Amino acid sequence: MSAVPVSSANHHDFPHTPNPVFENSPTFRMACRQLDAVAEVIDVDKGVLQRMSVPKRALVVSIPVRMDDGRTEVFTGYRVQHSLTSGPSKGGLRYHPSVDLGEVAALAMWMSWKCGIMNLPFGGAKGGIGVDPAALSRGEIERLTRRFTEEVLNVIGPRMDVMAPDLGTDEQTMAWIMDTYSMKIGYACPEVVTGKPIELGGCVGRREATGRGVTYCILEAMKELNLRPSESTAVVQGFGNVGSVACQELARNGVKIVATGDRYGAIRNLKGIDVAALTRHVAEGKLLKDFPNAEEISPADLFTTPCTVLVPAALERVVHKDNATKLRCRILAEGANGPTTPEADELLADSGIFIVPDVLCNAGGVTVSYFEWVQDIQQFLWTEDEVNQRLKELMLRAFHQVRTLARERKLSMRTAGLSLGVQKIAKEKMRRGLYP
Repeated sequence: MSAVPVSSANHHDFPHTPNPVFENSPTFRMACRQLDAVAEVIDVDKGVLQRMSVPKRALVVSIPVRMDDGRTEVFTGYRVQHSLTSGPSKGGLRYHPSVDLGEVAALAMWMSWKCGIMNLPFGGAKGGIGVDPAALSRGEIERLTRRFTEEVLNVIGPRMDVMAPDLGTDEQTMAWIMDTYSMKIGYACPEVVTGKPIELGGCVGRREATGRGVTYCILEAMKELNLRPSESTAVVQGFGNVGSVACQELARNGVKIVATGDRYGAIRNLKGIDVAALTRHVAEGKLLKDFPNAEEISPADLFTTPCTVLVPAALERVVHKDNATKLRCRILAEGANGPTTPEADELLADSGIFIVPDVLCNAGGVTVSYFEWVQDIQQFLWTEDEVNQRLKELMLRAFHQVRTLARERKLSMRTAGLSLGVQKIAKEKMRRGLYP
């Protein structure tokens, strides 16, 4: 990827135009503030910047679902496509009560920068439904998923928009989407989604890819700081798909996991948590906070527990102005999307904490989604060793590109990473021009 040129423009020459449709969301305002900050340090056409500050397309749909007790309940769903310049848009689908249009738009924007950093032929997208999946039966979730797919059918497709699992969804969700889409077009189309079951064309290693990518970045950051994994500790906030795999991979590399938590509570054991035993405990349907070989703590205490590595791997905006100065870690590895607010970034700037930003740190998921998409199109499957080796190569290449730019330009890792992603898309938009 070519170097990012220095911008001679003043920040105030490039403010994005406020958009009331999205800007009620603090998460979307946060994403736009990051884009404005990048505009201070790179050369970017003002018109292109305006185009990148809002999604290309945003769809809001009503999803009526017949519940198990016979009543009908209506949920609200969203699909936002930030960019289609580089190729089909790509992004997850999340089920969570807090989902709203602004949040989904911000996540779609971050996906664009992430794909740009990794040099993938995708634009960013994101989807979501405002629902607590834990409150629904399996049948209700299936009916919800299939009806949502029907409602967004005209904006998704293997060359238009490709969904993947996210918070509250999994490979079964993707299987239902693939089946619904395939029934509509009349033939099996596995490439319409990624992160689906292996039996339906899923990629081996896809479920673990985000957590593995986080681990690759952490281990590389440790090399930068001359830290030994065997002498290091980690706190992981979130024990879902990303957090649990990060725990397993870090433990396998000798890092001691001293605390972790999920939506129901948090636990700590300064002598080290047996990650394999905890994984079995949760897989049996037991609550993480009831794990017998650790003490229960407040979820807020995760952020103040002394450790080498802190991994926020759940929701956005969890590191903020009220707790940023209380972090007791050497590395902050952002497994979640947007976990650190701009206000917290300012407070952490001179803290000595090495930040691996989300657009780099958790890019393993979309990278292996790209592998899966390619394999489905070609009808040619790769081995897990091939997938993991290629993932590691791409993650480390991106890490060092971001690190080199940060050093050369004296930028934060976040600004350097965002600069690479934004610059790639800006160049492509300039080359393609504005139609008509």
